[in-house]
Amino acid sequence: MNDAVRLLVSDVDGTLVDRAKRLTPATIAAVRQLAPAGIAFTIISARPRSGMIPIADALAIDAPMAAFNGGIVFRRDGTVIAHHRIAPDVARGVFALADGLAVDRWLFAEDRWLASTDLGPHVAQERIASAQAPVVTDDFAAFHDRADKITFVSDDAAMLRDLAARAIAVFGAEATIAQSQPYYLDITARRANKGDGVAALAELAGVPLSATAAIGDQANDLPMLARVGVSIAMGNAPDTVRAAASRVTGWNDAEGVAQAIREIVGTR
Repeated sequence: MNDAVRLLVSDVDGTLVDRAKRLTPATIAAVRQLAPAGIAFTIISARPRSGMIPIADALAIDAPMAAFNGGIVFRRDGTVIAHHRIAPDVARGVFALADGLAVDRWLFAEDRWLASTDLGPHVAQERIASAQAPVVTDDFAAFHDRADKITFVSDDAAMLRDLAARAIAVFGAEATIAQSQPYYLDITARRANKGDGVAALAELAGVPLSATAAIGDQANDLPMLARVGVSIAMGNAPDTVRAAASRVTGWNDAEGVAQAIREIVGTR
């Protein structure tokens, strides 16, 4: 693939873990091949820190990693290196745009997951992804000044795309607005995007972006894939993501990350 790769940065959901959000033994074993080959490894995700720590523990990641698409850069021991929150006026504004729409509302702040409901088809998966239970509330205004991520949730794909387009038109210069899944519309701080996130992680690792590989599966991974020397899309990624990558690996349910790692290590 590229024998100059010195750092691999992986997305988590839809990429590193399978559909049930589990790390498979083959993926764990593949990640363990990287260090002996002189390649560092870390993760970046739309997940909160609470949902990344179990992954970091299982893979013994002590390098800096990034939650909320780069909104919080931190270490497994709890050290926070950088923290970018959504501007309060943006938080207020996107909630106003969603007013009256049939979307569930989630807001992540101060290591808590606040939700308009603890029901719905995606709540169970988010419990796993965030490693916590939602705090049900209808008072999101109290957290507009400290929000790390706002997520609007709906299986009405057309409506969510329209909301995304309107949010980008109004707040695109002040926030990062992208879908981490077809049913999730995420709003994070302007600097909380995976392009800036992967650049920060590479700098902390002392590795140029030209010697960095990144792997992902969704639209929010596109800024990351555009910045690195080797960009890898999952086989389960949408056409737009696969077209933007220099390589395509297998599906997450077929251990595509392990396949990509074997190809990278095999070039050593």
